[in-house]
Amino acid sequence: MRSDRSQRSPLFLKIAAAGGLLFLHLPILLIFVYAFTTEEKSYQWPPPGLTMQWFAIAWNRPDVWSALGLSVQVACIATSIALVLGTLCAAAISQTKFFGREAISLLVILPIALPGIITGIALRSAFSLFDIPFSVWTIVLGHATFCVVVVYNNAVARFRRTSGSLIEASMDLGADGFQTFRHIILPNIGTALLAGGMLAFALSFDEVIVTTFTGGQQSTLPIWMLEELIRPRQRPVTNVVAMVVVLVTFLPILAAYYLTRDGDQVAGAGK
Repeated sequence: MRSDRSQRSPLFLKIAAAGGLLFLHLPILLIFVYAFTTEEKSYQWPPPGLTMQWFAIAWNRPDVWSALGLSVQVACIATSIALVLGTLCAAAISQTKFFGREAISLLVILPIALPGIITGIALRSAFSLFDIPFSVWTIVLGHATFCVVVVYNNAVARFRRTSGSLIEASMDLGADGFQTFRHIILPNIGTALLAGGMLAFALSFDEVIVTTFTGGQQSTLPIWMLEELIRPRQRPVTNVVAMVVVLVTFLPILAAYYLTRDGDQVAGAGK
């Protein structure tokens, strides 16, 4: 009986937790509600009526599909680059010892620690200095700066949990580097890479600040949403698109959570 009572949370703690959850998620719920409102010029509460017409309007607007396609294209390319570079950096940092290793590790994670506006200004200045025209690739480069960090953090944590004796045993048995990576390293870090890739995709898909400085005249979906908010008509279309953004970013994050929650149970961990 005492153990059951000691495990119960105080009432004020439950109320504080509920208040924190409402503070975080109530604005998101409002986005969903306003996607069905019949008012097209302002956000009235409560909504004067409910309708599904905005979903059909958003579906038939080519500018929505263009912005969505660009966002998906940029996110896929940036995530692919991040998976390669982030994994290589994590392997070098965790599996070898050399002078300045900790300093290099700090430099790798620095882009995600800096404010996005600093990264955006720096990239725009670099593109102007080298006369690089704005294109899909300038947006990709901007997004890759922080996507690499996400993959690196997941991969380096898993590398450090993987016993080095497994790699040594594989090499002693005659396996070359590729075979060791395929049969030993990849099975141990695979879920971490998948989770890192999903998180990187989600971050790239809804990124705004860096895209503003590196996109030029091109509009990804978040930039399109910001531009639509200043228009006086069909504002609920923005909320419909926002629902898509929430789902596209929430599902990879949820999948990444389930993939990495048992990350300490890897082959050779703790040996």
